[in-house]
Amino acid sequence: MDPQELAQRVVARMMERDAFSKWLGIEVMEVKPGSCVLRMAVREEMDNGFQITHGGITYCLADSALAFASNSHGSHAVSIETSISHVRPVRSGDVITAKVEELSRSNRIAVYHITVVDREGVTVALFKGTVFRTGKVWEL
Repeated sequence: MDPQELAQRVVARMMERDAFSKWLGIEVMEVKPGSCVLRMAVREEMDNGFQITHGGITYCLADSALAFASNSHGSHAVSIETSISHVRPVRSGDVITAKVEELSRSNRIAVYHITVVDREGVTVALFKGTVFRTGKVWEL
């Protein structure tokens, strides 16, 4: 199986089983080996007490993007360190998109940068994730 088909099949399998990403309303827009683009609509019940979207929402979108991209090579990968900077507020009714860039990948460790943008393409959050690649192969 070529790397592109493998990436698409792994992400499809993960999404089948990912109740949380489905609950968030995440849509997989694009998948490539080591990369993906996810999109979701922000709902009113995702607002915090300041009536802006809770930071955990952008974190969750970016974290799902990290999971899909890091597993897309066909080996199970789990996060071992993540961080996020919320650089602009998000509001209910907006649509946010997470775009993944693979910065480095070895047999055991990989590092990713995820940019979350609003519907106008303005950056609202910057996320960095490090994963441990277990070596276990995805059964498809």
